Amino acid sequence: MVEEVPYAIWLDQIKEANIGLLGGKAKGLVELIKNNFPVPPGFVITAETYNYFVKKTGLKEYLNDVIMKIKSLKPSELERISNEISKKFETEPMPDEIKDLIEQYYINLGKRLGIENPRVAVRSSATLEDISNASFAGIQDTYLNVQGIEDLIKYIKMVWASIWTSRALVYRESLGMDHSSVSIAVIVQKMVNSKSSGVMFTVHPATGESNKIVIESSWGLGELIVGGIVTPDSFVLDKDTLNIIERRISIKKIGRFYDPIKKANVDIELLDNPENYPNGPLYDLLKMFGISSESPSLSDNEIKYLAEIGKKAEAAFNHALDMEWAVDMDLSFPYNVLILQARFETVWSRKNEMKENKEGDIITRGLPASPGVASGYAKVVKTVNEAAEKMKEGDVLITKMTDPDWVPYMKIASAIITDEGGMTAHAAIVARELGKPAVVGTGNATNVIKDSMPITVDGSRGVVTYGITHKEETKKESEKISLEFLADLYPVTGTKIYMNLGEPDEIDRYVNLPFDGIGLMRVEFIISSKIGYHPLYLIDQGKPEIFVDGLADGIAKVAAAISPRPLVVRFSDFKTNEYSRLKGGDKYEPSDERNPMIGWRGVSRYIQKPYEPAFRLEVRAIKKVREEMGLKNVYVMFPFVRTTWELERAMKIMEEEGLRRGKDFKVWIMVEVPSTVILAEEFAKMVDGFSVGSNDLTQLTLGVDRDSSLLAKMGYFDERDPAVLKSIGMLIDAAHKYNATVSICGQAPSVYPEIVENLVRKGIDSISVNPDAVIRVRRHVASVERRILVENSIKKS
Repeated sequence: MVEEVPYAIWLDQIKEANIGLLGGKAKGLVELIKNNFPVPPGFVITAETYNYFVKKTGLKEYLNDVIMKIKSLKPSELERISNEISKKFETEPMPDEIKDLIEQYYINLGKRLGIENPRVAVRSSATLEDISNASFAGIQDTYLNVQGIEDLIKYIKMVWASIWTSRALVYRESLGMDHSSVSIAVIVQKMVNSKSSGVMFTVHPATGESNKIVIESSWGLGELIVGGIVTPDSFVLDKDTLNIIERRISIKKIGRFYDPIKKANVDIELLDNPENYPNGPLYDLLKMFGISSESPSLSDNEIKYLAEIGKKAEAAFNHALDMEWAVDMDLSFPYNVLILQARFETVWSRKNEMKENKEGDIITRGLPASPGVASGYAKVVKTVNEAAEKMKEGDVLITKMTDPDWVPYMKIASAIITDEGGMTAHAAIVARELGKPAVVGTGNATNVIKDSMPITVDGSRGVVTYGITHKEETKKESEKISLEFLADLYPVTGTKIYMNLGEPDEIDRYVNLPFDGIGLMRVEFIISSKIGYHPLYLIDQGKPEIFVDGLADGIAKVAAAISPRPLVVRFSDFKTNEYSRLKGGDKYEPSDERNPMIGWRGVSRYIQKPYEPAFRLEVRAIKKVREEMGLKNVYVMFPFVRTTWELERAMKIMEEEGLRRGKDFKVWIMVEVPSTVILAEEFAKMVDGFSVGSNDLTQLTLGVDRDSSLLAKMGYFDERDPAVLKSIGMLIDAAHKYNATVSICGQAPSVYPEIVENLVRKGIDSISVNPDAVIRVRRHVASVERRILVENSIKKS
């Protein structure tokens, strides 16, 4: 069985299909190898091996129990649990089939190198984050100078255990990462026995000359250069001819080498004559290689070969590079010249970039999805895992398209840009909820914007420009003054002005705005970011209270903050592909839904046996908020209703859980499917209110994909279309026959003043808008209502 899955792979034989099993560090090495650059040979113990180990030994169930408790643990308890996990990894024996496989790879590595029992570096490479690229460096462990199979097995298990240290747990918790999904690969590489080492720049680091390559070198390991203990030799080469045009040989009084007797790295005082060193294995090597304080630490052949590598690497990565290298005493030239790491050079690259781009130059355009202006450094990411590796507070998130998994990184971003999607795409909706400027549907942002590029995002105009031209602190202060000032002047309206909300913590920012209640609270934010688990998984684990309590706490925070104003909570409306990404979700969700947007979602889920127990947890959470917490201002809304019979069944389940329509408990439904408009009178007999989801209603009325940026740019997706407006008018007339209220909670009234006027004239009861539109829409509604009064007065006279 072990041979059928990639439990171990040679670094130089990794295929694209196996990339997901490698983790961040290993992926970087593979990229270098793929471009034919020499790196220390070795292999990867893949993340699949870790998964096999924890499952085979029974540690998986133990770790799952720990994960359930993490949020409630104090720091001291977290440290204790972490130590317990480490001991369990240490004492659990490696399964024979895995041990045999690792031993075979280790033996074969020795054969490749011509060295029996080679010294190796055992390096962590976690799948959810490459910590070395973030500000939390060193969270996972790496061990050097490991020799022999028993020690190798020992340290592999120690690296595995390091993803469960208290610092790693706190780090993932702070970013909302999924502890149960984290896994770890282990890189086993030949430990470079450095004769000399150093750095190479493919642009002159002092002058910025792009036609120069600069190499700095010293004897032994490179830490002495970094620490400033040794002044390195320096070589400058012409990049075109690779001729050495400058050469400076320094007096290098100390070298750091591996001592085979002490089995550790030691600092050796270097002499001016190698023959004067004492006898011993290490000193014999120094004599053999002619290592002295005054001799050059690189030969001309080694210098030119390194420069050739640097020139090719810059061309391959299309960027100036800062590279770490070493020359190995165990290997012969040119195989002894090895690249340890390659990074993008940033100082001169950014200066050159600024020469090419003037501040304020437009880089790309798209749809103005969420208003506001913000500046920051670009982070172009393709996956959530890559976002975990690269994103820091205040960066601008740039990706192809987002879904609920991206929310933790959208929250720390200063702004959001996507290649795809329209005004109602996930990125647009969430950005508006979070108050983040966003431009969507650019078509090319991930190609034309470079990592770390300073940019400014104007979400009101749909424009991205070069340079940091906006100060966030100034913006926030002016916004605060403006909102507080206007809040004191907002007019009273007959049409209620409600607000949309998704993230409970955001209520603290908006609680003083002049809204009459929350017309739409999405619980998907709470489920994906605060709870994280699929409800059926928690039920199977015997821990349904985690879901109920987590949902209840999020709802209660908002309900308490706005009381006595009403809070209309929409039951969950994830699609199957979104549910499957929750922890444990892939076990419970179909994988073959071709179009989840119009698939098994909304009420159709609640009444089916596979999901019904999960829906009951949502109902219990609402009941807990209303009855145990005493927050009677909480109402509910059923999403994506298609038929009267499915709604009847869902309401029956709700009644079985102890929640029944009444004077102080209202039940609404979303109007997103044309069938609810056609049968509005029938539905009005069953519920207290309707809320129009203008995004989906437009999509399904016009047969237009709401996420298609192409159709949006061509003008097809438009909530102002006569067919959509006529549908809403029909709904209002039918609902009012049976004293049911009508609201709208889609994007349309936040964007189009003419829709607001149309709805007010048709007699809509309330309009629910995004937080940034509350004051503007309230003032507009007041002016429309006054105009109607004047018009009616003129007609009477």
